[in-house]
Amino acid sequence: MNKRLFISSLILAGSSLLGLAVQAAEPVGMNGTMLVDEAGMTLYTFDHDVANSGKSVCNGGCATNWPPLKADEYAKASGDYTIVKRDDGTMQWAHKGKPLYRFTSDKKPGDKGGDNFKNIWHTARE
Repeated sequence: MNKRLFISSLILAGSSLLGLAVQAAEPVGMNGTMLVDEAGMTLYTFDHDVANSGKSVCNGGCATNWPPLKADEYAKASGDYTIVKRDDGTMQWAHKGKPLYRFTSDKKPGDKGGDNFKNIWHTARE
């Protein structure tokens, strides 16, 4: 009996870990047509990033104000979502070839204070 309980527990734990790995690989959600992160925060694209270049040009101070949507080690590109390598070696999600960012001035889900910021930052849309 204890052996069966132990094996069932292992199967349940393995399933839970698999679910976490799958969750970690999903980059964004939707709020209408707008892309949002796992916490519902608005995501943005930067006009200075070249689509499909495989890199982000927002580094240093830029990335302090516009934190990249990081991809973890389990992340896998799929459909319109790809992964770019940043100058610091970390990985970042991109949508339709454009790297995705958050905006530090957005404080709660639904805020979109970065939309059209300096006419070079835009909410990411499907």
